[in-house]
Amino acid sequence: MDRRNVTLSIRLISQIASLALLGALTACGSSKPEPAPLESLDAKSASARATIAWSTRVGEVSSTATLALAGGRLAVASADGDLVVLDVASGREAWRAQVKGKVSAATGFDGRYAAVVTDANELQVFDQGKLLWQERQPGRVMTAPVIAGERVFLQAVDRSVRAYDVLDGRWLWSYQRPGAEPLALGSRLVIQPFRDTLLVGQGNRLVGLDPLKGTPRFDVNVGTPRGSNEVERLADLVGPMARVDDEACVRVFQFSVACLELNRGSVRWSRPQAGTQGVAADLRTVVGADGSDRLTAWKAENGDFLWRVDRFTHRGLGTPVIWGERIVVGDAKDYVHILAKADGRTLGRIELDSPLVAPPVVSGDLLLVLTRKGTVSALRIN
Repeated sequence: MDRRNVTLSIRLISQIASLALLGALTACGSSKPEPAPLESLDAKSASARATIAWSTRVGEVSSTATLALAGGRLAVASADGDLVVLDVASGREAWRAQVKGKVSAATGFDGRYAAVVTDANELQVFDQGKLLWQERQPGRVMTAPVIAGERVFLQAVDRSVRAYDVLDGRWLWSYQRPGAEPLALGSRLVIQPFRDTLLVGQGNRLVGLDPLKGTPRFDVNVGTPRGSNEVERLADLVGPMARVDDEACVRVFQFSVACLELNRGSVRWSRPQAGTQGVAADLRTVVGADGSDRLTAWKAENGDFLWRVDRFTHRGLGTPVIWGERIVVGDAKDYVHILAKADGRTLGRIELDSPLVAPPVVSGDLLLVLTRKGTVSALRIN
């Protein structure tokens, strides 16, 4: 990349350091629309009553915080550097560590090791509460690291990927797809393991890397948007992808929703939808919200339309999750909505202390959620 593109990348990344800010840039400058009012729910219509099985506070978290689930344990880090690992069944603390510095990207976790990146671009890796090593990164990181196969993988906002040995911090390899667009999202990108392959988003492309060497195994175009400028053409894959066995579904920012066959490295189907949040998927259904918060469901098999609801327009919906026969999605007004997967009708809702900041995670009959104030809760349907 030449000096002009490097300068352009840095300048534009700083301008759109969050999805919300980029959404403001692409809006027409009009006043913000009023959010749809909450629909009335009585005892008869609210057939799914969510209760809190357990809850704990870790402190306020960054806008890119994640919930990392592995081995029956859940790892989360506050913006101030409190790294906590909880037992999922009980909510009890398994171990705790103090990160050196403010946290910008967290948390990678494999059941034993945990990894975070600080505002000073320091990758720090912990073994059950003990700091093993730290390594300064050459670029800003906002996507949580991934720990798999005794390696730590992380992706910077310029889409470059680096790999380290989890035990001693030895640098192994780095990768960046040649010819990448200079403009990138300052938010969660796609970096996830699949069997013996590391999946990474490179703009509008999904690349499967050999985790031992960092060499590409496949490179597939997920969707090519059209636009008159670089902001309109921005089409990064929004993380996390929704994995279902050997397939995955993903949002192409501002452009579409697509499902891919990972073994072949090919797109199975794609449907236009101008949204900014991730999608949910299982073997039968794919669900995602557009930029106006209209929620749409498609058949996972072929992308055929199933249903659409517009009861939540302009409520600031996040990434949904499929919880058995229910779809759960949080909004910017502190509510978590529970819908029927079959037809999108509302089954119930619960109000929390602040909006969800991370995609919810399902563990058995529990739904694990993290709010902006740093409250981790396990929800159960009664």
